[in-house]
Amino acid sequence: MGRLRQMENLRKLLAGTYRDPDTGEFLHVPMRMLKIEPSLAGCEGDLIKALDLPGPFAVLSDDNTHEALGHRIEAALKPLGEVVAIRLGKRPHPDDKTAARVMREGEKAGSYIAVGSGSITDLAKYSAARQGKRCAVFATAPSMNGYTSVNAAITVNGHKKSLAAVSPDGVFIDLDVLAKAPKRLIQAGFGDAICRSTAQADWLLASRLLGQTYRLAPFAFIADLENELIADPAALLKGDRAALSCLIQILLLSGFGMTICGGSYPASQGEHLISHHVEMMPPEGWEPALHGEQIAVTTLVMAKLQDDILERDVPPELGASRLSVHRLRSHFGEDVGLACWKDIQPKLADDTSAARLNERLQALWPRLRSEINLVRRPAAQIDKALRDIEAPRRYGDIGLTRTAFTDAILHAREIRNRYTFLDLAADSGLLEPERLID
Repeated sequence: MGRLRQMENLRKLLAGTYRDPDTGEFLHVPMRMLKIEPSLAGCEGDLIKALDLPGPFAVLSDDNTHEALGHRIEAALKPLGEVVAIRLGKRPHPDDKTAARVMREGEKAGSYIAVGSGSITDLAKYSAARQGKRCAVFATAPSMNGYTSVNAAITVNGHKKSLAAVSPDGVFIDLDVLAKAPKRLIQAGFGDAICRSTAQADWLLASRLLGQTYRLAPFAFIADLENELIADPAALLKGDRAALSCLIQILLLSGFGMTICGGSYPASQGEHLISHHVEMMPPEGWEPALHGEQIAVTTLVMAKLQDDILERDVPPELGASRLSVHRLRSHFGEDVGLACWKDIQPKLADDTSAARLNERLQALWPRLRSEINLVRRPAAQIDKALRDIEAPRRYGDIGLTRTAFTDAILHAREIRNRYTFLDLAADSGLLEPERLID
């Protein structure tokens, strides 16, 4: 029943008939078509034709996604018009240089067709936005939540950013293809889904303490599915189609949540900042883990930090921020450090604003603790779920040294103007990475 209700939620969102739990108004998402089917074999061309996308079609894939599905998509589209195959090698990185290549090779195309998961989809959506084009996506793995969002994670001059992207006109899911995805990609998708808990807790904190906007919708329409998925994560590794459908629905709905909120707030908070820092400041010789693998590990860290702080009967006592432009330049380098310093200015507190925040925390603390604890999962529960699906749980599982991971936890909050439990802990002297990673 939970799965059926959630399929209905997807249909309602596309039809514009899902009511916002906060306002009662109908929510709308900028997407025309979404298909989740046991198989899409033989239907690929008809799906693109139904969207009336302009040609030529720039089909974007990498070595693995081309083998998994890309060759099939290219063949299916040839009867509809010219196909420009853009193949990005073994493991493309979603950065400004790769995006420039995509836009150069796809300059004469009328639309982009992404065949892949995170990097491929982000590059296609971002390139389409920059060039005023449309796009569609054929997913190859349930590995991340960006399929339906209107933002893309692109690294620009070494600084990982969430940049504006187009919404795909259509997203198409072949469960047979998803079931054949590498085990790591499925585990990564689970990691990207389970961070809902820490992200919601962080966003609630910023909303109640700083008065930032907070919305229920992104969490309301995935609650049943998440409970179902957490009950038996191991089913995903057995290729269970119902479990895979459950996971991909959560990821699609998470992307819609970001679209509805106009940003990544409901799905990317402290856990993502730690992951971003790792990618921006990688230790020498590090082989990057998959995004969702990193998020699995960093989500567990954030859950432990939230456990520690929310167990307190009295709130932490905040002091003025000790960050400085010199410190950020020294840590990140001149250009990135200065860019980060400018970005985080709104959340930095001086003595006066810290005093005001402490007064507010004192008044809010019992209610705030209760409200956050109602929607979050304790670290032990997240740890068990990650064990059940054999996902990474510790820094060593994703190839990081203790020093590099400790460094990431300490400095992650300096990357972006997003207030999380990392800021609350750091400004009250409670951010102790050693306790969180042991």
